[in-house]
Amino acid sequence: MANLRDIRNRIESIQNTKQITRAMKMVAAAKLRKAQNRIEEARPYAVKMQEVVARLTGAAEEEYDLLETRNEIKNVLFIVVSSDRGLCGGFNNNLFKVVENEIAENFSDYHKSGNLSLLTIGRKGTNHYEKRNYKVSESYPGFFDSVEFGKTSDLIKAVISAFKKGTYDEVYLAYNEFKSVIAQNRKVEQMLPIDPESLDTGEKDIEYIDYIYEPDAASILKELLPLHIKIQLWRAILESNAAEQGARMTAMDNATENAEELEDDLQLEYNRARQSAITTEISEIISGAQALSEA
Repeated sequence: MANLRDIRNRIESIQNTKQITRAMKMVAAAKLRKAQNRIEEARPYAVKMQEVVARLTGAAEEEYDLLETRNEIKNVLFIVVSSDRGLCGGFNNNLFKVVENEIAENFSDYHKSGNLSLLTIGRKGTNHYEKRNYKVSESYPGFFDSVEFGKTSDLIKAVISAFKKGTYDEVYLAYNEFKSVIAQNRKVEQMLPIDPESLDTGEKDIEYIDYIYEPDAASILKELLPLHIKIQLWRAILESNAAEQGARMTAMDNATENAEELEDDLQLEYNRARQSAITTEISEIISGAQALSEA
């Protein structure tokens, strides 16, 4: 049976760990509320932006570079949005599995030929893919230290420029969508070229209104398409941030419960060991007393 001091030390260590996990759960809960508020603020703008772009795209008569599907796909880029910190359960690994399965099923030839590149947002994604046989063209570790639209805008501007120059023929976005505190949706979406069908909001019963645009619909659409891509990535960043905090909150809650169960088991073991030691001491005292009385 384990030494009483060893068991007591383990109990103290678990108690300290439990305090840490409980504090991390509270911090994650506070950050989750802020992240949810940011999503709720950004969602109406993103939805309305999508509606306007869908309306203009449906009536467009000329070609736009961000809508143009290339005749031959030579190079593909995956933007993978992970987290900077761990202790959030399977948040990152589940997304990585989805991305790797998608690449294996649909882009294995590009991967083998070196024509598939990754742009990783978050330290965990950068570390994961740099250790494996993947071509990481750009990485942004520490991106979530401060979630700002300006950083997202600069990042996607470079991607749009590379797409227009022909550096990439298709761009995909992979991220965790916030569903609830205990669940996330792993999503892989085509970002460039913009698929007109993906702009469908599902609102079939809305009465069509013929708007008059100033200066003209073509000029407005030319300006809105890059902005739509920025908003798409910004929304994914916010969704991923909220999903990360929810996953960390759940993981720390489970860790706290496990620590409490382990503490109870060790306390029971400690009590048994202590009782055994007391019984042994009593037996030794009785045996000594009997020996003295017989002498």
